[in-house]
Amino acid sequence: MRYRDRNGEPRRESTRTEDWREANRVLRERLQARDGNLLEVIRKGEALTFGEWVDCFLEKYSKPPIRSAKTHEANVRCANHLKAEFVGKKLVEITADAIEQYLGDRIKQRVRIRIKGGGYREKGATKSSTVHQEYRVLRRMLNVAVRKKLLAANPCKGVEFPVVVTGLFRPHYVTWSEQERIEFTARNTCEMPCGSLPKRGCESTRS
Repeated sequence: MRYRDRNGEPRRESTRTEDWREANRVLRERLQARDGNLLEVIRKGEALTFGEWVDCFLEKYSKPPIRSAKTHEANVRCANHLKAEFVGKKLVEITADAIEQYLGDRIKQRVRIRIKGGGYREKGATKSSTVHQEYRVLRRMLNVAVRKKLLAANPCKGVEFPVVVTGLFRPHYVTWSEQERIEFTARNTCEMPCGSLPKRGCESTRS
């Protein structure tokens, strides 16, 4: 693809695809980045893989005395899972959809514990608090990348954290006869029984 930068200098880059529509999409993104003065930021992010940035983050922004030893250990544990998921991807290729897919898959996985003699033993499902901690670590990593001008924006801002539903809430609608019984019982304590109990409840006044 060919285009001109903000200084009017001609640029020629590869779209890394043979699909015409995909190539045009890449060109549009380049022009939008140029118009938003983010072209150099995008280029830096394209030259850096996600794994390389994670290693840099752990080395410069996670170790003591910047963070406590326990925080660094937690960051390393989370980083191992994140690197395994996004291995080989460029930093700019980490999208909100990809993060949501990872969180959804991760929360369905079962905990695996290494046993003596080799092999693993599966236990219960991964806790949502564990997955949320990994998400917080990823969000901080990408926030630092934005401040270092390696990303134009943090894709975590568009992520909706998945919630495991254990049961459906089934509302109970109060019948007219049930409401009459509630109001009759409430007269002993309420001076002004409500006419629409399910909406506002019972209000009492003081003399």
